Amino acid sequence: MEALFYIGIIFVLGAFIERFSPLVYVPRVVGYLLVGLIIGPQVLGLVPQHFIEDSHIVTDLALSIIALLAGATLKAKRLNGHIKEIVLITIFQSLTTFFVVASGFIFLGDILELPMLETTIAALILGAIATATAPATPLALVHELHAKGNFTSTLLAVVAADDAISLIVFSLAVTVAVSLMQSDTYSWQTLLTTLNIVFLSVLIGVVAAFLNRGFEKLFAHHKGMETISTLGLIFVVYSLSQAWHLEPLLSAMVMGIVITNISEDFDLVEEEIDKHLAQIIFILFFMLSAMHLKLEAFFSLPLAIVAYIVLRFFGKYVGSFIGASVAKSSSNVKKYMGAALIPQAGVAIGLVLSLQERSSFEALAPMLLNIIIATTLIHEIIGPFLTRYALEKSQETAQE
Repeated sequence: MEALFYIGIIFVLGAFIERFSPLVYVPRVVGYLLVGLIIGPQVLGLVPQHFIEDSHIVTDLALSIIALLAGATLKAKRLNGHIKEIVLITIFQSLTTFFVVASGFIFLGDILELPMLETTIAALILGAIATATAPATPLALVHELHAKGNFTSTLLAVVAADDAISLIVFSLAVTVAVSLMQSDTYSWQTLLTTLNIVFLSVLIGVVAAFLNRGFEKLFAHHKGMETISTLGLIFVVYSLSQAWHLEPLLSAMVMGIVITNISEDFDLVEEEIDKHLAQIIFILFFMLSAMHLKLEAFFSLPLAIVAYIVLRFFGKYVGSFIGASVAKSSSNVKKYMGAALIPQAGVAIGLVLSLQERSSFEALAPMLLNIIIATTLIHEIIGPFLTRYALEKSQETAQE
């Protein structure tokens, strides 16, 4: 009963945000985050800490669907003629962001107040996490603004590909970091383990996608059951990846990528989710995410927090511009893609939380967690405004 009461509060307040946020020209995502923070244990305490700690099943449910939908944006037919552009923009902005943030923290090592070895390790981890972009925020804003066109499809595709790359870059960064702390033999074992995790995560997603294709034929005359079976499979894939210590977001995203390219009816499933589930998912995910944020994180290493935000923005903007220039993209993509990629939330927090379970990072993990939590709150407040600005300047929103 108690859990239902708090979820009911979230839904009611989410409905008010949905109704009134356009009147003050505030993206709904920002409204969800701010209200979630206010009613959470950090401010008013209307929703207690124990509920937040027990809400992982809700956030996992939301993240699994968000990852599936993000992967589904990488449909070959939909991206016809833009695959080279998406690949170039994704690679350039991801790697530029990694090198800018990592080298920046090594150069500004004193702000972390750590010895050189620990500073280098922290810089590698922060650089890897900085590559990730929050898929939920662009998806929510595209949904809110009814955006459609070349810039929008390119943005969603880059976000999906970006998060897949960030998971791989992070795994490799952790491997290098461990090799700096321990023997070369262990580093090679860790590298093989990392590659095995990536391979198995991808494999699970691919197998589930083809299994879903079989369900699609079985329920060909009942689209409701088709949607339900797809949702059931994505929950199974996500939970199995977690249980087997793989990368659940990567598995879910790969499942979405494969399904949308082999299925003839997945557009109908997407439409069902968009009509009946999307808004509920976004309300739950963003309001609960905000309740996990710790305000005291702002007072922990403030210079490091500012440096991370500035370096990441520079890396995303410059990397996107270079990639778009090499790909000979439109002027809108060159000028506004970097700004649209600023939001950062669940993936980044998930990556840094994964370090808490590694004994090698016992000393560094709390500091890295505080930096990422603080910067996530800032990114998720200013990021939606920047993404909205980029979508509107692209002239692909409904009001245009």
